[in-house]
Amino acid sequence: MASDVERPPVSFRGKNGRDSGESDGVQEPLLKNEIHEYEEFSVVSAILPFLFPAFGGLLYGYDIGATSSATISIQSETLSGISWYNLSSVDVGLITSGSLYGALIGSILAFNIADFLGRRRELVLSSCMYLIGALLTALAPNFVLMVIGRLIYGIGIGLAMHAAPMYIAETAPSQIRGQLISLKEFFIVLGMLVGYIAGSLLVDTVSGWRYMYGISFPLSLIMGIGMWWLPASPRWILLRAIQGKGEVQGLRETAITCLCRLRGEAIADSAPQKVDEILSELSHLREEEEATFSEMFQGKCLKALTIGGGLVLFQQITGQPSVLYYAATIFQSAGFSAASDATKVSTLLGLLKLIMTGVAVLVVDRLGRRPLLLGGVSGIVVSLFLLGSYYTYLDDIHAVAVVALLVYVGCYQISFGPIGWLMISEIFPLRVRGRGLSIAVLVNFGANALVTFAFSPLKDLLGAGIVFFIFGGIAVLSLIFIYFIIPETKGLTLEEIEAKLL
Repeated sequence: MASDVERPPVSFRGKNGRDSGESDGVQEPLLKNEIHEYEEFSVVSAILPFLFPAFGGLLYGYDIGATSSATISIQSETLSGISWYNLSSVDVGLITSGSLYGALIGSILAFNIADFLGRRRELVLSSCMYLIGALLTALAPNFVLMVIGRLIYGIGIGLAMHAAPMYIAETAPSQIRGQLISLKEFFIVLGMLVGYIAGSLLVDTVSGWRYMYGISFPLSLIMGIGMWWLPASPRWILLRAIQGKGEVQGLRETAITCLCRLRGEAIADSAPQKVDEILSELSHLREEEEATFSEMFQGKCLKALTIGGGLVLFQQITGQPSVLYYAATIFQSAGFSAASDATKVSTLLGLLKLIMTGVAVLVVDRLGRRPLLLGGVSGIVVSLFLLGSYYTYLDDIHAVAVVALLVYVGCYQISFGPIGWLMISEIFPLRVRGRGLSIAVLVNFGANALVTFAFSPLKDLLGAGIVFFIFGGIAVLSLIFIYFIIPETKGLTLEEIEAKLL
């Protein structure tokens, strides 16, 4: 139950100078106390509770970047270092999408066990899945065990992408909470860039794909040790108290201790007051039953699910997984015949994503969600039709494919990339946000796995040009969906979103 964790900071003031928390009915003395408390955190106390959960996103992004080159390395007769290198398009699809099918399993598990485990332990479990999956994939003696390793790694992805934003949101100082949640997307892209770089350095090495996947091992170890060291989320502890799953006074003292560990001893005097304020905010949950699965498909929950689920669905079925996982292969077909050349260009692609993600983080609260979505997806439409034209009519003009891919990546990263994840955290009503987010993540990974798996067989069956034209047509439909369905949430508190838009 994470319905409270996305509550906007009450000290934020909008352009008109009015405190956006006025609708919460909080009296002025409490505002002053909260503002004073916000100013007491140190950089270290703010960054560490963000950094280790963000490693879950880094490892997800790394897998995307590394797989782009690993699919080339593992199919090479001379460089794969294995006897089973002669893989079919279906086999390649299973390798590339195996982690995404695992992420589906992880998302389903998160729906049922996340509130029982808590955010911290869910992330510790995620790091264990990452570690085991990385080892099994890197050391796999045959194709079957490699796919199993990819599935286990994917379970780690599903758990991490569910728990990390919740832990960050619940533990971050309120005045920088939005920035830290947005930076999680930055870490995903940073992981992709690291994966592309590792791939470009190792693609000409015998058994290079084993090293590419093996690099995930030390990263997952850092994540696991860091999450084991961090305290549990104080808000999750207080939720357990409110739900009658422990002695209230004992859990209150534990929450105070965890809050002091997170923010530093400077908050020790004000920590009990802050904990009591959170308990007061959560007290209404005593009278509300836990949201059922069927309730998610009724009334305002259904409307929120249509907006959030539809957005992350189009995020994937407009071809994003194919561009990312097969970037090196696409560049190879565009004239970069050497594997190392293709992976180097893919590295530049990752660097572009990182830069454009930074741009999106800086401007999303000034320009708004809808303008970035409409502008970015329009660019995606153009780039997909250019790719289709290149493979159908313009195959001797290699610059068309390169420019189209760069435009696609840049436009995706200022639209679907960060804003899809941002809006699903904003749009669900408070009481069902935890389960709503689980369903949205499930839709995201399900569509991602389907597109990733289907791209290679469809390319063989229909030709790359037709596949990109299909993606372009879907992108046009997504543009219509955004224009008529997606609301603007810039400057609104979560309460205002629920009241005015739902």
